Amino acid sequence: MSENTMTTTINVPTGEDMRALGERIAYIVRGGDVLLLSGPLGAGKTTFAQGFGRGLGITEPIVSPTFTIARELNGQFADGSPAHLVHVDAYRLGGNAYAPGQDATDRLLDELESLGLDEELEDPGEHTVILMEWGEQMAAALAPERLELHIDRPLASREPTVPLGLGKGITAVGITDTDELTSDGIRTVTLIPVGARWSTRDLSAIENSLL
Repeated sequence: MSENTMTTTINVPTGEDMRALGERIAYIVRGGDVLLLSGPLGAGKTTFAQGFGRGLGITEPIVSPTFTIARELNGQFADGSPAHLVHVDAYRLGGNAYAPGQDATDRLLDELESLGLDEELEDPGEHTVILMEWGEQMAAALAPERLELHIDRPLASREPTVPLGLGKGITAVGITDTDELTSDGIRTVTLIPVGARWSTRDLSAIENSLL
């Protein structure tokens, strides 16, 4: 990884708190930064992105870019300089259609190149910030300096409410869905700075500002 392995874990109880976290992090980003956002479906990645856009003064709505892969929006950094946000959803990138001898990183880079995103993601311009949802699968294909944000959400077990008939004379007993995501509860966001450019950012101050 990097010599900078200091992590910060923040408990985020509500959707508005998730937006507030995104907004606070937007205040400390600079041109050329890459942020990789990961977590299960419904964990709050797009909610975080909405707050991040708010922190950059972006007035356009922030929605999941799933069907467009990437959206580009303009705002400004905390110092008033122009900010160009590239919001990427990598969920559908990196499929299994590998060429002979091709590894996962090469496959991802090929897909990025076909979308015209490879150079911008590997070397963002001085006014550009990359925010990539489902970014964990892209880490090896990107520049070595980044901020990784991992969102975890509580799981709840539940019993089926209706008996399950599996055929004549056959019933299911004790089947539970242990991967049911709850619609409430505290999210845990872990911030992992990677690379020297993040070594001077005080991520613990972000947690204190949310208390």
